[in-house]
Formats: sequence, structure tokens, C-alpha cells
Amino acid sequence: VKSPNPENAPALKMAVDLANQQGADIVIGTDPDCDRMGVGVRNAAGEMVLLTGNQTGAIIAWYRIKTMFDLGILNDSNRSNAVLLKTFVTSPMQDAIAVKYGIKVVNTLTGFKWISSKLAGYEAALPEDIRARYRDLTPAESRAARLQHSTFMVLGDEESYGYMGDDFSRDKDGNGAVVMFAELAAYAASRGLTVPGLLDEIYAEVGYFLEVNQSKVFEGAQGAAQIAALANSYAANPPTEVDGSAVTGVRNFAADVIYDEEGVQVPKEKMLFIDLADGRSFAVRPSGTEPKIKYYLFGRQVPADGQPLTSEGLAAAKQHVIQSLSSLWTWIEGDIDTRLA
Repeated sequence: VKSPNPENAPALKMAVDLANQQGADIVIGTDPDCDRMGVGVRNAAGEMVLLTGNQTGAIIAWYRIKTMFDLGILNDSNRSNAVLLKTFVTSPMQDAIAVKYGIKVVNTLTGFKWISSKLAGYEAALPEDIRARYRDLTPAESRAARLQHSTFMVLGDEESYGYMGDDFSRDKDGNGAVVMFAELAAYAASRGLTVPGLLDEIYAEVGYFLEVNQSKVFEGAQGAAQIAALANSYAANPPTEVDGSAVTGVRNFAADVIYDEEGVQVPKEKMLFIDLADGRSFAVRPSGTEPKIKYYLFGRQVPADGQPLTSEGLAAAKQHVIQSLSSLWTWIEGDIDTRLA
């Protein structure tokens, strides 16, 4: 392959071709150091489609939370000690799923080191006698201890295809992600559903969420200066209206004092969120490793009356949100040109 990163569709092409030859239902690929996982799944029409990192994370989160309640691991008495850990630029669909089941969500900066630092804090909050033997506990014993005395992570994940199901790895874990995804795919099959069909059921419950990641590349020293100027312009001169919708909030992670859901101050980072009145939002973040500036676009349509979306309602929601994010990116591209000029 040209690039072995499962975030990129060509990395899974050989596997998808083989799946089509053999009639397989799912394709799973990890990168060489086995921390990221990408998946392809067959839909009801028999077509193999690739899920985004946000979609994969949302469906794994839903399945794990639901199943832990079904098994009695989570219940009304301990749900307040369970948490879903995700990054700020990961789909808010996961926040909606967690709210539905009554567990906490904590958002972190981009990068699994921030998710893992939360786990270190949860371990440190355990009683001293448990901490002394914590690394020797079985996963079930560790889970019980955290649910009783501290905080238990149901899932940690980020939009860039990283997932962690327990705290013994303290990093995104491709091996664990493969097992978690295979189990939820088996669950879907046991109900006569495809994975996209199961995802549609979840959309019907919590609303349709879509995320689109875009970037602009600026090469060389001049490009680095353009990226810096562009990023600074959003802080110095944030828009008041975007694509026909009023701006309702600007969160500047480089300058503002921002606290996470546990009341911990978030470290400073060059990232800025702009929230719109119509429910859309986007984040701007210069890449730390590549000559590009990244844009994270978020759209949603949730049931107005709290009732599940019908199949017709979901189809309409998908069309509306897809078009609204396409329109948003067109507006942003024009605004980029204006800012650089």
C-alpha cells in the first residue's frame, strides 16, 4: 500500500477486494504499530462501505455502555462513577449516547496522552490498599474497584481511529479495538442487522450526527507563516455570522480559561471552536506535524420532540446535515481566502 494508515481508504482496498470475492461481512485493518483501526462493513444493499473514526467510536461506545447495563455491570447505583473519555474534536454523538444512559462524558485535548492522564488520576483516587496491588488485579476486580471507589472508563477514543477499552494499555490499542468491533458486529448479525443498520438504529435514538474533517496545506516557510497568520486571525477577528447562521460562541483554547467536565483546567492549545445558532460548529487547529491547518466540521439533527426518528425522518436528516456541512466548508474556504488576502 502507499500508506498503511487505516484512516486512509486506499490502505483497506486489498482487504475490501478480498471481502467482495469471499462475501465477507466486515473488513478490519490496523496500522503497523497496531494502535489505529479502520473498518469496512457491508450494508443492506450488499455494498462494502468504510466507517469514519467518529462512526466507529460512536457505535462501540453505544454497544459497550448498553451491554454493561444489560449485564448488570452498570446500574442506577454506580452509573455516576462510569465515564466515556473522548477528545473535544470527536463526535458529540458520543456525548448524546452517554447522556441517554446517564453516565459522564469527559472531553480532553487531542491525543491519547490526555485520555491516559485521566486514567492515571482515577487510579490515584483509589484507596491506598487497592493502589498497592492495582496492577495485579484482574480486569473485573479493577473495574469493580473503580466503580466503587473512583471512576471507571467504559471507553476512551478519538476521531483519528484510536480506541481503548480498558486502562491496562494507557494508549489507543488496535488489538483491543479489533476485539470490541468484532463483538458488536456479531451482535448486529445476531439480530439480523448489518453494522450500518445498527448505526441507523442509534441515529434514530439520539439523532443524526455527521463530522467532516478538512485541511488546507501550505508548504515551506511562507506556508508556515500563512498557517500562523490564519490561525491567529480567528482569535483576533472571529466571525459573527457563518454561512447564514449567527455565531453563538467562540472557544479559544489558546487564550481562554477552559475547564473540563470534572472541573479540571484544560491546558492551553492552539485550537479554536466556533459554534453556530443552527447547531453546526467547526474547530480550527494547526497541525503539529504537517504543513497544514485542520478544520473539524460538526453537524447534527436531533428529534425535536424527543421521539425516535422514523426511517423517513432519518433519511431527511441525513440529507439536510450532509448538505449543510458541504455548504459550511464552501463558506470556510471563501473566508480563508479573505483572511489570507
